Amino acid sequence: MIHIGTKTIETDRLILRRFTKNDAAEVHRNFAGDPVVTEFLRWSCHEDMAETQAEVAEWVKAYDDLSYYNWAITLKESGEVIGSVGCAWMNEHIDMVHTYYCIGKAWWGSGIVTEAYKAVVKYFFEEVGANRIEAYHAPENPASGKVMQKCGLTYEGTLRCGDYNSHGIVDAAVYAILRSEYK
Repeated sequence: MIHIGTKTIETDRLILRRFTKNDAAEVHRNFAGDPVVTEFLRWSCHEDMAETQAEVAEWVKAYDDLSYYNWAITLKESGEVIGSVGCAWMNEHIDMVHTYYCIGKAWWGSGIVTEAYKAVVKYFFEEVGANRIEAYHAPENPASGKVMQKCGLTYEGTLRCGDYNSHGIVDAAVYAILRSEYK
């Protein structure tokens, strides 16, 4: 893979861009501070704004590494930060990118996370040179799997006690798409 960092991506309704320190209030209000949104994530709901400010500052600092991919999902019409999408980890030996997404509940069911995730899948295949893009979701969160399917990923199976989230050690439904399957 050729790492080029988190570059701005534009879709019909969205601008996917790097986070800035000024985004902390919207990050906290729209998703990081909401226990419903963070229920199945690997990180817990932020208790206060200071926690969100510290996390966003870490994200901003991480952009110095060109293999760090973390986009703010922003609405084109307002510029409001409503979620995030990116790479949680990768395996350079097989050119694999493990991806994630998170969006505020006010935008659930709107197709926005699907639009954002499709753009990121395209970026990883066409710009970075990934061979495999994968994602996990908790079986108790089937809506996340539906997004993966809409974006061309195929269900590969469930890893029993193969992941963790705010509930502890959990099963993980695994989805992936290969470069040879990407259209």
